[in-house]
Amino acid sequence: MAQSKADAQRRSRNGDAANAKHRQLESFIRPTEGLLTTSQGVVVPDNHNSLRAGARGPTLLEDFQLREKLTHFDHERIPERVVGARGAGAHGFFELYKSLRPFTSADFLQEAGLRTPVFVRFCGMTGERGSPDTVRDLRGFAVKFYTREGNYDLVGASAPVFFVQDAMKFPDFVHALRPEPHHGMPQASSAHDSFWDFVSLAPETTHALMWLMSDRAVPRSWRMMDGFGVHSFRFVNAHGAAHFVKFRWRPRLGCHALASDEARRLAGEDPDFHRRDLWEAIAQGAFPEWELGLQLVEEGKADALGIDLLDCTKLIPEELVPVQWVGKLVLNRNPENFFCEAEQVAFNPAHLVPGIDFSSDPLLQGRLFAYLDSQVGRLGGPNFHELPINRSLCPFHNFQRDGRHRAEIPAGPVAYEPNTLASGAEFRVDGSQQGFQSHAEAIESPKQRRRPASFEDHFSQAALFWNSQGAAEKDHIVAAFQYELSRVDTPAIRQRLVDNLAHVDPRLARKVAEPLGLVADARAAAGRAGFRERRGRLPLESSPSLSMERADNPVATRRVAVLVAAGVEIGALKIIQQALAEQQVSVKVVAAHLGVVSTSSGQQLPVDQCLLTTSSLAFDAVLVPGGAAHARALAQDGRALHFVLEAYRHCKPLCLIGDAAELLRPVGLGPGSPSADGVLIAKGEPAERVPLAQAFIGAIAQHRHWGRARLEAVPA
Repeated sequence: MAQSKADAQRRSRNGDAANAKHRQLESFIRPTEGLLTTSQGVVVPDNHNSLRAGARGPTLLEDFQLREKLTHFDHERIPERVVGARGAGAHGFFELYKSLRPFTSADFLQEAGLRTPVFVRFCGMTGERGSPDTVRDLRGFAVKFYTREGNYDLVGASAPVFFVQDAMKFPDFVHALRPEPHHGMPQASSAHDSFWDFVSLAPETTHALMWLMSDRAVPRSWRMMDGFGVHSFRFVNAHGAAHFVKFRWRPRLGCHALASDEARRLAGEDPDFHRRDLWEAIAQGAFPEWELGLQLVEEGKADALGIDLLDCTKLIPEELVPVQWVGKLVLNRNPENFFCEAEQVAFNPAHLVPGIDFSSDPLLQGRLFAYLDSQVGRLGGPNFHELPINRSLCPFHNFQRDGRHRAEIPAGPVAYEPNTLASGAEFRVDGSQQGFQSHAEAIESPKQRRRPASFEDHFSQAALFWNSQGAAEKDHIVAAFQYELSRVDTPAIRQRLVDNLAHVDPRLARKVAEPLGLVADARAAAGRAGFRERRGRLPLESSPSLSMERADNPVATRRVAVLVAAGVEIGALKIIQQALAEQQVSVKVVAAHLGVVSTSSGQQLPVDQCLLTTSSLAFDAVLVPGGAAHARALAQDGRALHFVLEAYRHCKPLCLIGDAAELLRPVGLGPGSPSADGVLIAKGEPAERVPLAQAFIGAIAQHRHWGRARLEAVPA
């Protein structure tokens, strides 16, 4: 044994000497800084022409520079994610507000004020890598914490619930949602037969379906989107006491949505709308922020809630278990290379740190296998943890060796444990309570393929969500169901779905069914083979926290279009611009052409964007200053008129001054009309300019004014 240790020490010294020699040789290598080279470091003298046998002759196989370049090009893409292929991410940090030591021993949750580096990736769930950002879909919200104890991944979504209860059904759900295999259509859309066929036959999808048809599924921005951990996890403290925990991210800017019609149009006009929005906000220093909230339930008190915490189609209403806001997430740095960071980042809910553990949620249990398996396939082997974006900040020691794409060069003669030959050191399991300890959960049950009876309640929480929505939000849910089901070709599928909705709320089912020429029948659903309803009794009829309707939102980073033409009056405009700038609102001047426009006072007003390349879809609100000549020019420009009416149709705040109010004649408004429903009409007199600016900011803070009547009649 002594001889073995001596051999190991000798090998270690030899390795150190070899490294020193390598560093010494580096000083003799010709510097190539500023020169183009091959991947082997050979300087490339000509990157424009391949090596040929004569100027007009064939290309030679010996051109290793060409072969290297083409080989890399041919293999520069990796398989896209099966779910969540379309996405983007950013770097930042998580800062803890208060110590969570009573609940968990996780190191990054012990010390108030501690900042932990993170990488966050947002994505759509349905579409392939080239699909648009704004389609109706639930979004992924995955956070990688680079803690001092190793990497921790919180892989969540924009909804607190999922469609299926068991991982056995996850592939079926995804296959039903993705393009139909015989023709590969539609892309990034749930509005087709196979999806609605599946969900109409699987009542467990009903609650998540309500979220998918709500405004939550068409977020204005990733920066204005809630995030949820979906599953119940466990916090375990230093004494082994456990709490179930639900995770929640709340955006500082509030939770806001696009109009459904607006989202569909944006998909064609700017497919990168969400990705661009995130990138530009960070680049401009308007760092997105979320607060982390926790719902903690003692294990011994979980049953008393009347909600099975292992059922991921259920949520815990905040009125039953209040959310504790314990920290903030700030994204302050864009990736330097999209592929190396946002595309190669590998998330896995099995990436835990001591003090956080799983629950027996059957969908979560399946994800623990599926994510690792997927990353091995996507990233070419088991060494994806060595990629810079996935590498932990703390050192790691093990004896796993070889495999494809190994980046580290492990030293020493052994690849096993226990050993005494590991470079003079001995990394071993010491039997102490250090490191990750699985919670000692008592499990006594026969092996069986069945779900608990509590999982059979498919409608009570869907009804809770419906009852919690405001009037406009309910209208949007109905309209979304009508739109999606009208694109379903098979009448029986449409009928099954509205029959299921009758178990959620008869009025909802009736409203959805009417324009489809159907009559909802809850008894028909109950009579179908395999349909079992076990309606639970929740202690509350509605949960206001499930509604997105808020009036006190920050307006920072909102985008306001100032629509102008020659002859525009800028007296009121300057006052409003200044007030908006003080609130960190982005203001862009839009005209028929780029360059400048002449104002009524003879000044030259710079133009930021032109009507040829932008529309009201890119903005949160529209301001049209006064000026008779200016207003006449806009009224005669169909694109300008459409710009204003489209913003009105999408319920955005509008401020029209003086003669500019003529642009609203098609919707029954005009000069002298009272301000209503987020539409401010003013003369622009000096005394009213400051109050007008404040009223406009207040209208923007409400995000949308969904109460506008007869929007279907607006000619836009």
